[in-house]
Amino acid sequence: MADPVDELLKEIAAKHGIAVGRDDPILILQTINARLMQDSAKSQQEILDGFKSELEAIASRWGHDAKEKAERILNAALDASKEAMRQAAKDSVKEFSGVIRSEVDKALQKATKPLEGAKRVAYMNIAAGLMCLVSVILVLLVARH
Repeated sequence: MADPVDELLKEIAAKHGIAVGRDDPILILQTINARLMQDSAKSQQEILDGFKSELEAIASRWGHDAKEKAERILNAALDASKEAMRQAAKDSVKEFSGVIRSEVDKALQKATKPLEGAKRVAYMNIAAGLMCLVSVILVLLVARH
């Protein structure tokens, strides 16, 4: 690799047509400038590395916070959906029990109609039996006199 000072001397000679030697004071400024640039670049790289570390830490925290928030939102949505399902099941059970109750009532009404008829027939039979009993008693009373 070529020496940077030699390259600089060649560039000055080519551009300006002036021959500068290695002991020229202008090269001292070039050396100081190069050193300052290296130190500045090194400092800037250290600062950039620090910023990079801070940004990575912040991004990691944001990611962690976002994950926690997403988990909380999902858990809240899950709880809400469980409650909605529970309420829907409760409502369905109420509706289904109402339907069953109405069907049982209809069936009981159908069953009680024939029972009411049988009840009427039984009352008539009791009345007829009482009438027979009264007539037998009357016949016996008339036959004794």
